[in-house]
Amino acid sequence: MLNISFAKQVMIWLTVIIGLTFALPNGFYSRVEAHNDAVAVIDAGQSDATLAAAAAGWPRFLPSGLVNLGLDLRGGAHLLVEVKVEDVHASFLEGFWPEVRDVLAAERQTVGFVTREDSPVTALRVRISESAGAARALELVRGLGRPVTTLTGAGASNIDVSIDGTVLTITLSDAEKLAMNDRTMSQSLEIIRRRIDEVGTREPTIQRQGAVRILVQVPGVGSADEIIQLLGTTAQLTFNPVVGRTSDPAQSPGSGNMLVPDAEQPEVFYILERRPVVTGEDLENAQLDFDQNGRPAVAFRFDTAAARKFGDYTLENIGSPFAIVLDSKVISAPTIQSHIPGGSGIITGNFTTEEATNLAVLLRAGALPAELTFLEERTIGPELGQDSIDAGKVACVVAGLAVLIYMVLSYGLFGFFANIALTVNVGLIFGLLSIVGATLTLPGIAGIVLTIGMAVDANVIIFERIREELKTAKGPARAIELGYEKAMSSIVDANITTFMTAVILFFVGSGPVSGFAVTLGFGIATSVFTAIFVTRALIAIWFARTRPKTIEV
Repeated sequence: MLNISFAKQVMIWLTVIIGLTFALPNGFYSRVEAHNDAVAVIDAGQSDATLAAAAAGWPRFLPSGLVNLGLDLRGGAHLLVEVKVEDVHASFLEGFWPEVRDVLAAERQTVGFVTREDSPVTALRVRISESAGAARALELVRGLGRPVTTLTGAGASNIDVSIDGTVLTITLSDAEKLAMNDRTMSQSLEIIRRRIDEVGTREPTIQRQGAVRILVQVPGVGSADEIIQLLGTTAQLTFNPVVGRTSDPAQSPGSGNMLVPDAEQPEVFYILERRPVVTGEDLENAQLDFDQNGRPAVAFRFDTAAARKFGDYTLENIGSPFAIVLDSKVISAPTIQSHIPGGSGIITGNFTTEEATNLAVLLRAGALPAELTFLEERTIGPELGQDSIDAGKVACVVAGLAVLIYMVLSYGLFGFFANIALTVNVGLIFGLLSIVGATLTLPGIAGIVLTIGMAVDANVIIFERIREELKTAKGPARAIELGYEKAMSSIVDANITTFMTAVILFFVGSGPVSGFAVTLGFGIATSVFTAIFVTRALIAIWFARTRPKTIEV
């Protein structure tokens, strides 16, 4: 007999109710979105009447998760950036110089005096005064090399060292360049993601393209310039000892020093030691603050190790100036008045509140390891997105109506039950998308439209099997029961292969392909559930109430 236990009926309809409840906020998208934004601001400690009214626009006891709209639906910024990995190579060689100097200076009796020669940024050249010590110098510097920490470069040294007379030339090995490039790209991806997340944008797409390029797509922003301003600053913060000050930009700073312009007075230059006392990487926190005159500033705090180092330096250099350098410009050069323990301080300047807030965001997210070059930038207007949404709605409605009419004409009352299941199916898809916080793109809408057409396949197979069983003069209840049992293997086999394809598309593809795979995979899962359980539950309820002697499918 056709029968579904009470417990199973409860589980089926409870699943449907929960899924449709999570899908419900998408029917009130603007209201729920305003509610979510207001709640986030209120939870951060700010509140006013406007925020309270927006927060009250949606009941707190109901789910408020939304299907995020992708760039092609919502509009936003599209950027393609290139990471200048050569900056990291040059920075490594710059930091390697003190090690080379110290190890050679320890063998001065053999190699003589050690001086640094002018060289391109891709190499470090060091001259020794004793030609007889050339072999020993080469051995010492090669001994500073470290093994490359990658599978492809295992066993190779991170530096190549050669000598011509008394001049040592040190460059990065090819294996180390590849490893360093991979580390730089991974770090850049993470810092870009942190910076964009700090300003509260929804579901950005940030992914590597090729060897040194990154694709950034941020839905919902009004202009690509907003993202460029956020990402265009490397936010490399250092605290360097001051050697001197000059107004001559051509003056040689001397070995181990650098000439850095003042941020507010471009005609003033500072001669600074290249090796900083501490850097922005040692920061534990940075936030908006105000100085004693009420002007916007940035308060910062170092971690424990850097705080100790900074405190020791200030204790030993009272009365000496030191420079705060941000992206190769001196933003402040105060004189150390007293010991500064605790590792806390404040960065002042002619900041607006917005500039100080952005600087704090950049410092918290961390410094980009290298400069970014913007190769492509586009602002996609929301009108285009709305056109896409409207076209998607029309496609869904047309496809849905065509399927609904076909099912009723082909299978009568049973087709009507399948149509109810199809409507539930679409709701469950949006419920799942909302639960996982997935991003809906234009190809994702195509996946939903395709799912609408595929959703009734399982019902068609079941109904055709029921028809065949009715021809063998079995009773209605037995025919329905056998129809479901015999159709089960076909339904499972067909949908498993399609689901496997969706999984492969999701993991191998990216962007639009991934969005299509998500909606297709969820649609397959929900269509099987609605066909096997929801439709059967509806038929069981109808059959239990009417007890028909004969049925027509």
